[in-house]
Amino acid sequence: MTWRSTSTMPIPTPTANPPASASAPPASAAGLPDEATLGQLASEFFRALPGGGTSPAFSAASASPASQTPPSSLPDPTPAASADAGVSGLTLGEPVPRIQPGAAPGTASAAPTTLVANELGVPEAYAAALPFIAPLSSPTSLPPHAPAGAVSSPYYFLGEATALSSGHAAPAAERRATENHVVAHPFELPGDSALRRVLGELAGERTAPTAHPAGTGYYFVEPAIPAAAAATRFPAFDVNAVRRDFPILAERVNGKPLIWFDNAATTHKPQAVIDRLAYFYTHENSNIHRAAHELAARATDAYEGARSKVARFIGAASPDEVIFVRGATEAINLVAKTWGRQNIGEGDEIIVSLLEHHANIVPWQQLAAETGARIRVIPVDDKGQLLLGEYQRLLNDRTKLVAVTQVSNALGTVTPVAEIVELAHRAGAKALVDGAQSVSHMRVNVQAIDADFFVFSGHKVFAPTGIGVVYGKRDILEATPPWQGGGNMIADVTFERTLYQGVPNKFEAGTGNIADAVGLGAAIDYVERVGIENIARYEHDLLAYATQRLAPIPGVRLVGTAEHKASVLSFVLAGYRPEEVGRALNEEGVAVRSGHHCAQPILRRFGLEATVRPSLAFYNTCAEVDVLASVVQRLARGKGRAVV
Repeated sequence: MTWRSTSTMPIPTPTANPPASASAPPASAAGLPDEATLGQLASEFFRALPGGGTSPAFSAASASPASQTPPSSLPDPTPAASADAGVSGLTLGEPVPRIQPGAAPGTASAAPTTLVANELGVPEAYAAALPFIAPLSSPTSLPPHAPAGAVSSPYYFLGEATALSSGHAAPAAERRATENHVVAHPFELPGDSALRRVLGELAGERTAPTAHPAGTGYYFVEPAIPAAAAATRFPAFDVNAVRRDFPILAERVNGKPLIWFDNAATTHKPQAVIDRLAYFYTHENSNIHRAAHELAARATDAYEGARSKVARFIGAASPDEVIFVRGATEAINLVAKTWGRQNIGEGDEIIVSLLEHHANIVPWQQLAAETGARIRVIPVDDKGQLLLGEYQRLLNDRTKLVAVTQVSNALGTVTPVAEIVELAHRAGAKALVDGAQSVSHMRVNVQAIDADFFVFSGHKVFAPTGIGVVYGKRDILEATPPWQGGGNMIADVTFERTLYQGVPNKFEAGTGNIADAVGLGAAIDYVERVGIENIARYEHDLLAYATQRLAPIPGVRLVGTAEHKASVLSFVLAGYRPEEVGRALNEEGVAVRSGHHCAQPILRRFGLEATVRPSLAFYNTCAEVDVLASVVQRLARGKGRAVV
């Protein structure tokens, strides 16, 4: 997946351009191509892409020829990166290196001034030509939610038992041919440097992608698409159509349209998932695996069908490697209290990173306290990126487990999990990847990552709460003892001994969360219909737009400025506590998380106890980002300070 600085997905043509600053220099003064040239170049660029064609965002741009200004004439306001290479590996309980507020090198709190030409903080020529900068219409103008149609089958959702998608997945042979394909590409926010690179490509300065230096890229797992399928790789993406699938987005808060920027905490549910839950309780409700009657068969088919969908979604070799639990927290506890107790003892070491959610710290602390093991911590640099050199120095023959997040819930940092796992395996350790914040934003393939364990929560990927997943390699699961005892997980019981079922059933004691597992299957169907690549590309550009709107606001300090990020923006505003900013945003209908985000160690690395955390999803829009930015701008000017 080669990340570009602009999106290929159609975005509704803006109804009005943002007002330009009176003091803004014309595009020519900044050394930019004129608006017509940018529009023409961008249109040619998008027509050249697979499934290309002129985006509606470019339809108003003139196609008349104009002289081209070399991309090298664009100024680059990006500050030099400062890697905190001097930080050594940490041991839990040791002092954590801090950066005092306002003194963090590498953060994006300093606003670039050379290119600001309008209220969006970007040149007028950029705003006219780039789709990720084109403002959408107001949320109040979105069409109302349309109820979903009636289900097509009186008994089963199509493909439930065999986990077939709804007609949009690649053929099975094509999927098999592309398993375990991992590519490494540079990932960057589409700012001025990225725009210069894209314009260079458009002008013919590069005819082929330059290979990314080995070991310096962050890994995104994606299938290689045969040339014959390239034209249909990315179907059209319409954010307003997506929004109509989520009925809660029609809610109003304090008289304002709901703007949900708390997606890292939980995501909303499409009507298809809501309907699937209702259908289950209306037509299929039964316990599973235990009866010969019709409803038991329907419920079992639906439940096991959901397991198969999860296996396909994350690239597992078999549905038997998928265990249903309540969420990622319970998933990590299951691994700690089964495999961990069996394999980690006194003097052994567990490596986690400074980016971890409490759920990937506390279970290992508990295990270490029980067994006498030791926890080691991978430090981060000033941008919130893991220091892999320090990680390599932590690895030794006492390391038994490396447990890391794929995406930081507090900073949005995307970590190079494939490289982390490979290094762990070289040291003879197992690796667990926390995918709670990654599965809804990017394609994941657990076999390509080669993780021994992978966990995630359904409610972070548009599914119901109370359902989550542990993936484990089959041979490891078979050698791991069960966690709980009871019904469903046994083969035979006498008062002398118990025989357990095989995987995954031996880890699912009692009646599971059947309906919500089925709901997770429906959520996966929905994500696959939209296309995870579409979601990733759209959110990438939306994150870039939000970054460019917030960064120039006086007093804003962005926390976590890694080059490889998913849809999280953490910030603090000078003169305000995070909860004050959150309260002011709520008055305008904007939901964000204010606090430590269950990730206190990483915030303290930056000298903070809390941040404001807008987190984005593919149903968010540029217009919603504008509302967020306008409230923060008003607070920065000292107008309408939140009431304590």
